[in-house]
Amino acid sequence: MPDQHRLHDLATLAIHAGEAPDPTTGAQNTPIYQTATFALPDASEQVKQPGGQPGGYFYTREGNPTTRVIETKVAALEGAEAAIASASGMGVISAALLTVMNPGDHLVCSNAIYPISQDFITSELPRLGIDVDMVDITDLDAVQSAIRPRTAAILTEFLSNPDLDVADIAGLAGIARDSNARLIVDNTFATPYLLRPIEHGADIVLHSATKYISGHGDAVAGIAAGPDVLIAPMRRFVARYGSPISPFNSWLLIRGIKTLHLRMERHCENASRLATFLNDHPDVQRVMYPGLPEHPGRNLCNLLTDGWFGGMLAFEHNGGEAACHRFAGHLELACRAVSLGDVSTLVLPWTGRNLVRVSVGIESIDDLIADFRQALAASVATA
Repeated sequence: MPDQHRLHDLATLAIHAGEAPDPTTGAQNTPIYQTATFALPDASEQVKQPGGQPGGYFYTREGNPTTRVIETKVAALEGAEAAIASASGMGVISAALLTVMNPGDHLVCSNAIYPISQDFITSELPRLGIDVDMVDITDLDAVQSAIRPRTAAILTEFLSNPDLDVADIAGLAGIARDSNARLIVDNTFATPYLLRPIEHGADIVLHSATKYISGHGDAVAGIAAGPDVLIAPMRRFVARYGSPISPFNSWLLIRGIKTLHLRMERHCENASRLATFLNDHPDVQRVMYPGLPEHPGRNLCNLLTDGWFGGMLAFEHNGGEAACHRFAGHLELACRAVSLGDVSTLVLPWTGRNLVRVSVGIESIDDLIADFRQALAASVATA
């Protein structure tokens, strides 16, 4: 990463990194280079530097100037040498794992990870000859015990989905380093505004950019950041396996990330107040939010994120799973939907569990609490 990036605050980087007035038109905002192919000045220019390196744009599957801007921004924000954008979060998860692992290798993975990621890891990786152990990632002794001679990577989310367990990134990095393995951290819930895992020893940082990076629920994308030696082969993987991001979605991410710092502060403030409200509510059995004093990961999260605890929480209803669904059905302001990190509040009753995951938006917190209060009352009254 250029030295100049280290001279600026994250808020400044989110707005300015990777951008300059368009050299052709002077446009102050990055244009959407909505093109499949690029003209080559002469035959000697063909495929000189695939993957969107300067002077090397020739086909958008391999790289695009609009996409390059969001990659540069995320690399700067994460303190990484490079970044690669893909069509979805699963695109970069699969690219990261299949870049650092080969048949016969072994993966140690958190057992509390996004269900679609878990399905890929437990179903597809063994089919490719890669062994997997799912462990309690918060138990460093269990992680160490799972390490084998062929362990090539450790994969975790910093804040788990949906239980909000907190991973000790530095501790995991030490185990990975001593084992000659790569530590891959999904930083979707925290974003680089709250945590930069590379500073704590991670090798690759992943984001479902659909979430907080975009922030507006209108673009599906994934981004990974790390050293050039790992991002370059991931870039080839994304191109060869056909999961590049579209230029328009890249532009939507550029637009969204510029307010990341403002949105994350409001997400965190709202989530903290909503978690406190739920924690004191007689119809709520338990609240999972790392900012609550009783949360087992509170001190670690506080240390790593300087007192910000994110915009995600989950809670259990005294009435069980059926009451969770009744609660969600009576919400008037918050929306029952998948995904997270949107400016609006999204709730999801978890299938097969007495749990509601809440992605707390940036609405008026008083309005949100009033909506949750009436929905909780209705969920009991209609039992």
